[in-house]
Amino acid sequence: MKLISFVQAGRSAWGVLRGTEVVVLTHVWPDTVAALEAGVEQIARAAETSGQAGLPLAGLRLLPPVVAPRKILCVGLNYGRHVAEAGRELPAHPSLFARFADSFVGHRHPVWKPQASDRFDYEAELAVVIGRGGRHIAAQDALAHVAGYTCMAENSVRDFQKHNAQVTPGKNFERSGALGPCLVTADEIGDPACLEVISRLNGEVMQHGQVSDLIFPIPELIAYISSFTRLSPGDVIATGTPEGVGSSRKPPRFMKAGDTLEVEIPGIGTLVNTVADEPAADEQGDAHD
Repeated sequence: MKLISFVQAGRSAWGVLRGTEVVVLTHVWPDTVAALEAGVEQIARAAETSGQAGLPLAGLRLLPPVVAPRKILCVGLNYGRHVAEAGRELPAHPSLFARFADSFVGHRHPVWKPQASDRFDYEAELAVVIGRGGRHIAAQDALAHVAGYTCMAENSVRDFQKHNAQVTPGKNFERSGALGPCLVTADEIGDPACLEVISRLNGEVMQHGQVSDLIFPIPELIAYISSFTRLSPGDVIATGTPEGVGSSRKPPRFMKAGDTLEVEIPGIGTLVNTVADEPAADEQGDAHD
């Protein structure tokens, strides 16, 4: 089952994607977070019994599949080969940072290259969306807490990321990342370690990693994170990016206005975003409409 969020009549809506049509379920639950609290099985049942005509997918303005998650937690340096290209030692514990929801856009929306930096780097990632929350989740039980998976263009503003030991500024520029195009439920994926993560910049493959290369696999991440904070339905965990990022290339390869970034995870989909210069402050209101 594939869940998408989109704009309908000027408001956020969501539904189940069936081929080229969407079964809209906003009248049942207001958003995907509320729906995931009810459970994936309930969502499937509501879609089957909706009785409403499908809404054509073509022309819809897509939003991140989970529009307003309570938490977005990202893992840094979690692919073994990415650690090696960065010249770092293997970490003993996951390196975590938080991202704000307004730092992401949906599929086919432009991401903004910040006014403040020319070191705007691409990062393709597999993102995990929590279905059943909890604290102190054991690793062996963790995948039962996953609602599904989506593609993330996590992206980084490298100079701001390295201003000090805390990476938050370089990871939270407004509209610098993307999520989507859809959330694919876990029952369609099976073992996420079998997935691949690919990024293309202007059609050229820049990253091609195997999720099996994760230093801290998804069950361990969920166990670690839930040891200190309660996970809730709709929370997003970004699992890290493979080797091949622009800052590690010689010479470095950063994104600029006019570029197109694709994040493909076979079995989930392809997230596509162009890059645009961040508008002037007095023009940003129009950009959000």
